[in-house]
Amino acid sequence: MERKNTGNEAPWHSFFGPNLGYVMEWYDQYQEDPESIDPEVKAFFDEWGTPPSLNKSSSQNEGVGVDYTDPAQIEKIATAVKLATYVRTYGHLYASIFPLEKNKTEMALLKLENFDLTEEDVKRIPPHVLCPNAPDHIKQKDGLAAYHYLIEVYTKKIAFEYQHVHNREENAWLKEMIESGKIYRSLSADKKKSVLKRLTQVEGFEQFLHRSFVGQKRFSIEGVDMLVPLLDEVVEHAVHNLTKSINIGMAHRGRLNVLAHVLGKPYELIFSEFQHAPNKEVVPSEGSIGISYGWSGDVKYHLGADKHISEQDQSFKTRLTLANNPSHLEYVNPVVEGYTRAVQDDRTGAGYPSVDSTASLAVLIHGDAAFPGEGIVAETLNLSGLNGYHTGGTIHVIANNKIGFTTESVDSRSTKYASDLAKGFEMPIIHVNADDPEACLAAAYLAFEYRKKFKKDFIIDLIGYRRFGHNEMDEPSATQPKTYELVRVHKTVKTLYAEQLQKEGVVTEEDVKAINEKIDDRLQEAFSKTPDKKSFQPQEVPEMPERQLPPIETAVDGEQLLALNDQLVKWPEGFSVFKKLQKILEKRATNLKDNGKVDWSLGEALAFATILKDGTPIRLTGQDSERGTFAHRHIVLHDEKTGDVYSPLHTLEDVNVSFAVHNSPLTEAAVVGFEYGYNVFAPETLVIWEAQFGDFANAAQVIFDQFITAGQAKWGQKSGLVMLLPHGYEGQGPEHSSARLERFLQLAAENNWDIANVTTASQYYHILRRQAALLKHDDIRPLVIMTPKSLLRNAHSVSYLDDLSKGEFKQILQEETTGKQKEKVERIIMCSGKVAIDLRDTVQKQEEEIDSVHILRVEELYPFPLAQAREILAQYPNLKELVWVQEEPKNMGPWSYAYPRLQEIVPEGVEIGYVGRRRRSSPSEGDPTVHKKEQERIVNEALKLTNHVLRR
Repeated sequence: MERKNTGNEAPWHSFFGPNLGYVMEWYDQYQEDPESIDPEVKAFFDEWGTPPSLNKSSSQNEGVGVDYTDPAQIEKIATAVKLATYVRTYGHLYASIFPLEKNKTEMALLKLENFDLTEEDVKRIPPHVLCPNAPDHIKQKDGLAAYHYLIEVYTKKIAFEYQHVHNREENAWLKEMIESGKIYRSLSADKKKSVLKRLTQVEGFEQFLHRSFVGQKRFSIEGVDMLVPLLDEVVEHAVHNLTKSINIGMAHRGRLNVLAHVLGKPYELIFSEFQHAPNKEVVPSEGSIGISYGWSGDVKYHLGADKHISEQDQSFKTRLTLANNPSHLEYVNPVVEGYTRAVQDDRTGAGYPSVDSTASLAVLIHGDAAFPGEGIVAETLNLSGLNGYHTGGTIHVIANNKIGFTTESVDSRSTKYASDLAKGFEMPIIHVNADDPEACLAAAYLAFEYRKKFKKDFIIDLIGYRRFGHNEMDEPSATQPKTYELVRVHKTVKTLYAEQLQKEGVVTEEDVKAINEKIDDRLQEAFSKTPDKKSFQPQEVPEMPERQLPPIETAVDGEQLLALNDQLVKWPEGFSVFKKLQKILEKRATNLKDNGKVDWSLGEALAFATILKDGTPIRLTGQDSERGTFAHRHIVLHDEKTGDVYSPLHTLEDVNVSFAVHNSPLTEAAVVGFEYGYNVFAPETLVIWEAQFGDFANAAQVIFDQFITAGQAKWGQKSGLVMLLPHGYEGQGPEHSSARLERFLQLAAENNWDIANVTTASQYYHILRRQAALLKHDDIRPLVIMTPKSLLRNAHSVSYLDDLSKGEFKQILQEETTGKQKEKVERIIMCSGKVAIDLRDTVQKQEEEIDSVHILRVEELYPFPLAQAREILAQYPNLKELVWVQEEPKNMGPWSYAYPRLQEIVPEGVEIGYVGRRRRSSPSEGDPTVHKKEQERIVNEALKLTNHVLRR
């Protein structure tokens, strides 16, 4: 028999039912003749003595009167264990977690009688059977004490949901932390005073704003004031653990208070913004607080800030960032996750970046209506466990005031709690009463420790109320009269905690008064320095004409390209590439070496290889980006026998930067937001997002509208993000034709991004290299590329080695087969994208040369190449028509954008015309035959081929 020594505690709880019966039989033998039993068993009895059911003098915690051979008593024990599990699982239903609700719900599910148990039944059970992690003073009692202890633990002002966390180690750790009481650390008197002081600052700031700026929106934090001390606690733990950066994302409510007290934004600056007289001079000159500005600016409750925090010895600094965020609530979530992963990735070595999740922490603050209501929340939660996107656990705080604008919870979600969405991702959830400061600090501690140990997300549902309306101009009693009867008489958390600390003897009434006066004096002092808005002169926004980028050398020596290409078609010995793919890759190498041909995929691979060689890391993501949606890329190879993966871009010679390529989840908004955030925090990295089809970008429109296009103008936040959007009409129907080019052009202004529609491998190669070279340049901006589908393998998109080694990106390409005799040209076609290839293909099939028409491909649409276009048009003396040709409907594509620019460049007396599809509500035909006929009409009309005969 194996001996189990558990220290001073007898191991009898290890034996139940029949097993205990055998032990008692052996004990009878032991009493009659100790030498007649197994020596190990004898030694066990020698050490531990009489079994509890035979020892009438044993203590209660050994189970007085329990007969472990009696099936009825065994059933009682099993039922009591089931009851304990119910308490853990459903205790949150009866917890005092709602500040405005004073009476606890009757605990119907957790009563002894509902389980056919009496107090005497439970008393007989050893307490460790029901609560093995209970404190010693409970273990020394009986099972009834353990039951009452569990009720207390799971139904007070902090409630726990973790039974949906199926990992046994995580579940056991959470249970032990909660039931042992470890989450409640002993708080010193100084710590309690500091929390009271912070709550006084939080409340005093809001009340001062309420008095000083009557009727102005501020989206007050009041009702969930503990959000600020809770964030303080998380930040303190992170700094102590030497976290390099902490990134916070939140919407409006409480944002000004978080800026003031967590980020340290000066009161003077916030007050000046209320006066509509921003005073940048009050920002601390030492640079500990960073607040960036764009030229258009944004409202005060959208702005972010940076702060650097040092440990006590000043040897380590943590960057604390509150992300800029527009009114689109939760859309900042993936942006913050991107910030965080960018810090965690070490991009200074070849291959995938190494990830250190301890380097950075994401904290996301959600609204209780927005968390279940906005789909971007679920999209972002889904990123948390994915290889290319995980950040080692995010701490989520739901600032829960139980109302969304004027909408009650029963009208805004179909779940009991705002946090229920997270259960599907097996994230632990704490519901905590925002009127209990010490419970809130315990929640913050548990969240941080769980994240630290398990590298997973954690949810804190901070349940409070909203003291005023959605904004301070609303009267909430109009829609929630009963609720606001309670709110008006409800004491603030600062008052409640001050009363508690006075009872504990931690502070006196005079101490509380002195804290209030000191904080009020500080606010009054800051207000006295606020500029008078009457004397404020707004800064004029500088004129920003469409500005071309400076010349960038993008050519690479041909010998170097050949050497790189050799490396791109090599793989480790014994690695079995899929046979059909192996032939394709080997053909690439042969084509380049023998005749210098570069197809689209090879041009991209060589661009990536040379960019890496130049020392610029690359991150590429999209729903099928490893292989490419159209099976053209194959940048990650799979061993057909073992399933192992390998990328040639990870083993290039003399490359010391990372290349990350990840197949993304089936989502656009969260992934685009993540990549944007990643790029903002890793500006030296070429970050590329690729849509599976261009129209899929529709689902990320908020990220484009609010962050990518306007981030610099609003917040001074630059980005060099590249977006690849497959676009072109091949008869695949409305949803797989258009990347909605017109939307990107409509958003183009103030040099906010470049928009290209490239048609050759070399053009694609050069524009990627140009973007990589610009990453450290002041003129860096995002790049939108309409990429091809059918043109990926079209002979007209093929380039040559010389184009890569000697060429550069050209904003306009002139068709080589037209315009040879300039005096004969009467019509010039300007077009962009795939339709240019259709025109070229048709021209080449003509029996007679078309002298009167010349074709210009506009490869970069924004900024529009006005000067270059004028120069080209001036070379054709007999020009009569300038025609814009497109395959998109007239109300889509570039026409509406291009027309006023054509008016700027057209020579006097030359007419401007349009050839393309008529105005439509749907982007394209749904039938391929109809599409083909319409496409032929557009091409023939553009080339005036009514009387021409096509070669067959």
